[in-house]
Amino acid sequence: MRIVIIGLRGIPDVQGGVERHVEKLAPRLVKLGCDVHVIGRRAYQPVEALPVWNGVTLHTLWSPKNRYLEAPLHTFLSILYSLTLRPRVIHFHAIGPSLFVPFARLLGFKVVVTHHGPDYERAKWGGMAKKILRLGEYAGMRYSSARISISETISNLVLKKYKKNCFLIPNGVEAPAFRKEMGVVEKFGLVPNKYVIMVSRFVPEKNHNDLIKAFDKLNLVGWKLVFVGKADHQDSYSSRLLSENSSNRNIIFTGFKSGNDLANLYHHAGVFVLPSSHEGLPISLLEALSFGLPVVASNIPANLEVGLPEEQYFKLGDSEDLAVKIRLMSTRSADDEFRKKISAAVIEKYDWDVIANKTVAVYESL
Repeated sequence: MRIVIIGLRGIPDVQGGVERHVEKLAPRLVKLGCDVHVIGRRAYQPVEALPVWNGVTLHTLWSPKNRYLEAPLHTFLSILYSLTLRPRVIHFHAIGPSLFVPFARLLGFKVVVTHHGPDYERAKWGGMAKKILRLGEYAGMRYSSARISISETISNLVLKKYKKNCFLIPNGVEAPAFRKEMGVVEKFGLVPNKYVIMVSRFVPEKNHNDLIKAFDKLNLVGWKLVFVGKADHQDSYSSRLLSENSSNRNIIFTGFKSGNDLANLYHHAGVFVLPSSHEGLPISLLEALSFGLPVVASNIPANLEVGLPEEQYFKLGDSEDLAVKIRLMSTRSADDEFRKKISAAVIEKYDWDVIANKTVAVYESL
């Protein structure tokens, strides 16, 4: 069964929640007997150096590296290119690319759409972009052959707005390899269990500044604040974030990290924080929990669905409340039993192998 996956920047080691989702899912689909092809964007996925990765065939097509144009143009080209691959299913990821689902159906393709969240709620988009994203959601949910949502919140949204049911298949997480080496941790002058970490792209809805305000209020002796990630497209938000905080010796910007470096940064952290105002089902939060990290997250529906204890949620936008919760979690940073319990629970609940099997079942239902 040949499956073509489109709508993402590329894999592997490309920043983004959708990209992380496909990177973990696609090789497992191969192991289950699928012939998987991922079509990425040339600026992010240099397929010439790696045409096949973990059994997944990678293709790249041109797209402009432009926030507004790259996704729609690349999706349109990917659908046309799929005519040469003759897949059983085209699997769209995210609602922006889903604007072209009716076009794919007109060409005779069976289409699955995974709804990763209402992207029109993201602060980075202007009025016209939000209208197009809403239209993409409408097209994807109304005209796809089958729909997948990554959270119950999204499933309820689709049922209410479009009277369509979704297969609920969440993001997943792997059992981490706990590493003793210090490499990247020492490189940035960090002390194990003595830093707060946030892993995300530099976009407004992630609310980095709320975390900076809370961290400044805490004055945790010997602790650092570490931001792992970067901007996909340089803008005023990311430029200001870096320029206003680069001279602060207690704030570290590592840039985008993946693989062993990211695992080491998670493993040796003291507290993970996710202060965002918009999420689908955040993979970074699940990854932090898989490492047993004490976490603090904003009380938005997507984060609440993970089911953390009440004391690990703070009121969105309230830096005072966030500071209180970080201080509480910092007292648990070196508690090995606490961390092992957290890790075991999330790995059992969000198993990528189970997720892959459920996804194949959706393909087979068409």
